[in-house]
Amino acid sequence: MSGVVYAQGEVKRARYAVAAVFAVHGAVTGSFATRVPWIQDHASLSTGQLGLALAFTAFGASCSMPVAGRISHRFGSRNALRGLIALWTLALILPGLAPNLYTLCLAMFAYGASAGMADVAMNALGLEVERLLGKSIISGLHGMWSTGALTGSAAGTLAAHLGSDARLHFGLAAAVLTLLGVVAAGRVLDLQPAEDEEPPPRFALPPRSALLIGAVGFCAVFAEGASLDWSAVFLRDRLDSSAGLAAASTTGFMLTMAVARIAGDAVVNRYGAVRTVRAGGVLATAGGLLIVVAGHPAVAMTGFALMGLGIAVVVPLCFAAAGHSGPRPSQAIAGVATITYTSGLIAPSLIGGVAQATSLTVSFCLVTVLACGLAVFAGVLRPGERARTEVGRQAAAVPDPRP
Repeated sequence: MSGVVYAQGEVKRARYAVAAVFAVHGAVTGSFATRVPWIQDHASLSTGQLGLALAFTAFGASCSMPVAGRISHRFGSRNALRGLIALWTLALILPGLAPNLYTLCLAMFAYGASAGMADVAMNALGLEVERLLGKSIISGLHGMWSTGALTGSAAGTLAAHLGSDARLHFGLAAAVLTLLGVVAAGRVLDLQPAEDEEPPPRFALPPRSALLIGAVGFCAVFAEGASLDWSAVFLRDRLDSSAGLAAASTTGFMLTMAVARIAGDAVVNRYGAVRTVRAGGVLATAGGLLIVVAGHPAVAMTGFALMGLGIAVVVPLCFAAAGHSGPRPSQAIAGVATITYTSGLIAPSLIGGVAQATSLTVSFCLVTVLACGLAVFAGVLRPGERARTEVGRQAAAVPDPRP
């Protein structure tokens, strides 16, 4: 990108704008998740068919993510994000319109593709703001995503409780979120490529540094997907909990992740990314051990809460490390995001397969081992930490000319 000098006041305002975009992105996901049962009934799908259709979300995202960098290079970061966030919010309408499996698979592919491109663009912009501020903000941005997801989920739960048609719900939500997303995206930094900067390739394999960082993200997202999809089932089947208590374990997991992400930047700025992820790995491992040995619902719920607390900041910090690892942040972020999306895709089904062959307890033994890997391999995030610190020193030397 061209070497434009931004006033610190402008950078701070751009931080809030990017945070709002993250919240809008999360709200779309939360809105959709609450109406999956309606979509299944509307398209007359079995559980297996629904799982197949949902898999197209990750497939679409993985295919589209490498394109995001080229779009930003062609149109500039502000126009690219404005268009991509609108594409994502409007894509919410598609799943509700699908009458059968084939059309739903196509809808979910488009839904995932728009999600992936917007995801890469907003993370790249967030990391540029982080560079200019000279301190970690990426965890808080992902915390805003979680907050948006919880807000969208709450609105969707109300819509489902009222028995509203998901097509109407999605249409209204898409209209509101598109407006909010476009307005927020219009206030981010308008990064333009230098005149002699080559456009990124349309499709490229992730750089080697992204593969190592992505492996750490893989462990975190695997634990996240397993906990989100199987925590309630674990409490119900393994510990004979009520449906309400089982659902509360999932809600508690989501809340600890959201709170930890919002508070995570302060921890990262004080202790650094490596120490933070290493400590998170220890917490997640302790949570996994509690889940495995749990003989009472309270013990398992505590374990899931610790799991959420431990893994919350890992993926944001993986994106940050990737973005700081080379000259093409979008390509590196896309590589890490593709690996993590793949982990999120295979985790629920692999946990189910292991549980079918053995038990859910054995499945969460696997999750615990991967959580332990966070503590062991956290050191791969160190290069990004150094890069952020150096840029921060440079940014701090630029005075704000505005009163």
